[in-house]
Amino acid sequence: MSGESSQISMIVGLGNPGREYEGTRHNVGFDATSAFMASLPVSFKKKEKYNSVYWEGRFKGRNLLVQHPLTFMNLSGKAVAALARTKKILPSEIIVVYDDMDLPLGKIRIRKSGSSAGHRGVESLIENLESSKFPRLRIGIGRARAETIDYVLAKFEKDEQQILDEVFKASVDALTLSLTRGVGYAMNSFNSINHEQDKK
Repeated sequence: MSGESSQISMIVGLGNPGREYEGTRHNVGFDATSAFMASLPVSFKKKEKYNSVYWEGRFKGRNLLVQHPLTFMNLSGKAVAALARTKKILPSEIIVVYDDMDLPLGKIRIRKSGSSAGHRGVESLIENLESSKFPRLRIGIGRARAETIDYVLAKFEKDEQQILDEVFKASVDALTLSLTRGVGYAMNSFNSINHEQDKK
């Protein structure tokens, strides 16, 4: 692939560990990257270190890491930075997957860099990586009238699940495309799609 300055070597899904957080809006980063993991060869090895669980293996002839920090969302950057530095992976080689209230459910948005936009997990990554120049895949969870903390820690409604399933499929495709063709190509392919409208 030409035109990309850095190949993706590490995928990070953000979320909170523990049974009580499974299936919540704040954990779509975990869920999307778990869906991606299901598409990978079984030869990927699961490891637990650096306050995280991560998988390591070969993808299209090169090394790839997929990490779930277990520090809770607000301290995610500590786990990510520790693994990245050990493996000598640059911020620009890491794509981070996380929830975004500023996007409606059904939308994903890929960017090569940017601010945290108030997302505490991303704030922690920027602080610990000492850079905001890492790609990210934001998954829309919509915004409710309820208190933010109550909303993001709530589970999805049954009628949202079909949309969410399509979003996770798209996220797997977007991550695969980011790895094989580059983040810019994935941006052009996925940023304009609304999976909620597609399901109507």
